[in-house]
Amino acid sequence: MVDRLVALMEHFSVTAQVFHTGALCGTNTLEAEEGLGQLHLVRQGEVKVIHRDGSLRIARPSLLLYPRPMTHRFVTDPERGADMACANLRFEGEQQNPIAAGLPNFVCLPLDTITGALPVLELLFEEAFTQRCGRVALVNRLFEVVMIQILRQLMENNDVKGGMLAGLSHPRLRQALVAMHEEPAEIWTLEKLADVAGMSRSVFASSFREVVGNTPGQYLQGWRIRLAQQALKRGRPLKIIAGEVGYGSEVALSRAFKAYTGMPPRQWLEDQGKR
Repeated sequence: MVDRLVALMEHFSVTAQVFHTGALCGTNTLEAEEGLGQLHLVRQGEVKVIHRDGSLRIARPSLLLYPRPMTHRFVTDPERGADMACANLRFEGEQQNPIAAGLPNFVCLPLDTITGALPVLELLFEEAFTQRCGRVALVNRLFEVVMIQILRQLMENNDVKGGMLAGLSHPRLRQALVAMHEEPAEIWTLEKLADVAGMSRSVFASSFREVVGNTPGQYLQGWRIRLAQQALKRGRPLKIIAGEVGYGSEVALSRAFKAYTGMPPRQWLEDQGKR
């Protein structure tokens, strides 16, 4: 089976920064912060969670994921509280990050349902609730490992409906998506992508649009432009980027870039610098 996450994580990494470990008592509101998501692990205790999409009561060890900024509130017993470990998540590329864009606004998973996560979670909690050398750095990395396990779980259980992650959950479409991710400079025709997926041209085209939400050509353009945006931020010349992401010239890339973002590459890069 192809690795559906390797190209995504290489180009659009997720980094974690722990900001709370221990008991969380009473009412605590976490305000949305631009550019940040959050991942919370409830080790024990009851928690009422309130946010714009509704509310729920957590009564068993669980994971709560907010991939994009969203204000939310935790209500726990004012004295006993709940033992929690919490981290901010920064998705490289922010709004251009296809992982963050492909996830639901909120994900809640009981910890014992996440396949293969128990050893990681045990180590994370052990480090989070003790004071040891290198504790913060280690806990940050473990949060990032948990994030990968969440993505794997959602895809393997087909729990994402629509978008790139839904396509990566599909037993055939994922072959074509991974091919585009790994070789963006390839001349991908509809016929070639359908062949990679092991489907007829017409079935592939209709299935891709139904599951992913746009055409293969539109998806490929979006992936290429996202890669170009990342490369621009790293200071790479536009002429070199054009060849790397499948455009024959700087002019062709600039034209596609403007069609996708509404502004030419250099203007877009200047606008990013002002934020």
